Amino acid sequence: MRIALLAVLALAALAGTARAGDKSPGDTDVTGGDRQDKGVFGVGIVLGEPTGICAKLYIADDRAIAAAVGSAFIGGGIQASGDYLFHPYILQKRDAFVVPFYVGPGVRVIDYRGGDTHYGAIGLRGVAGILFDFKNDVPIDAFMEAAFVLEYGFGTGHGVAPAINAGAGVRYYF
Repeated sequence: MRIALLAVLALAALAGTARAGDKSPGDTDVTGGDRQDKGVFGVGIVLGEPTGICAKLYIADDRAIAAAVGSAFIGGGIQASGDYLFHPYILQKRDAFVVPFYVGPGVRVIDYRGGDTHYGAIGLRGVAGILFDFKNDVPIDAFMEAAFVLEYGFGTGHGVAPAINAGAGVRYYF
């Protein structure tokens, strides 16, 4: 639990230095509109693995930092993750919404608590997903994602092991 809390605090400290209003020449507007109109910071819920709260901070129109904290139903316990996301392709663009594909690297910290086992693990994540981003006066988005995790378990008999995260959620932007 302490490891998960430290990971979330570290991500929040790093995210606090980002400025979403900065645009460099060549930055593409993947969301189909100015992020400043909608807001650059979103908070919401995610259902799946994990099930809990999630947040996303845009540092440019096509890049963001995302985080989630919640229950790990498959392995039992609590997990926290943080990802650096790229939005390289738009799958669908309409007047009311845009659907970009996203991908990126990340980290996951988990405190396994199942039956008589209790140990922590840290791992690298590779995440991919799609985002349903509303454009017209609705400051929300919905997403579905999956992530492959390669983690190292701290404890007797635990070493490097693969894991999978998958979930769907919704966020409100400020």
